[in-house]
Amino acid sequence: MTSFSAEQRRSLDERLSQRFIALDPAGYFLIKLDPEAGELIAEHYGNAIDERGLATDPDTGEVISCRGGGPRSPLKIYRGRSAKELGMALTEGEGPHPISCLDHALYLGRELQKAEHCLEDGSTYIQD
Repeated sequence: MTSFSAEQRRSLDERLSQRFIALDPAGYFLIKLDPEAGELIAEHYGNAIDERGLATDPDTGEVISCRGGGPRSPLKIYRGRSAKELGMALTEGEGPHPISCLDHALYLGRELQKAEHCLEDGSTYIQD
């Protein structure tokens, strides 16, 4: 049995990141770190999905840019001391929950783990 090298795994992940992803109509998240508090932050923003599958601002109908844009206010800000704690806040307990697609939940889990690692080792977190 041949195992994947770290370089092959990164290459595979890069290819998989280029696939079409149907956006979650429940909204999107911006993940940040608060090193002073030792916390992960997930800001939840609402969106609408247009006929082309693009996220739009529900108030203006304008396409939301992945590269930043005008200021938007999060619908809710979630905080946790670990990826698990924050993930549980997003998916467990009384609803409604801010995630409606399984692939979105898996993506957030991966990103929260990556963010937690950056919080622990003091490196810069960049959301994929």
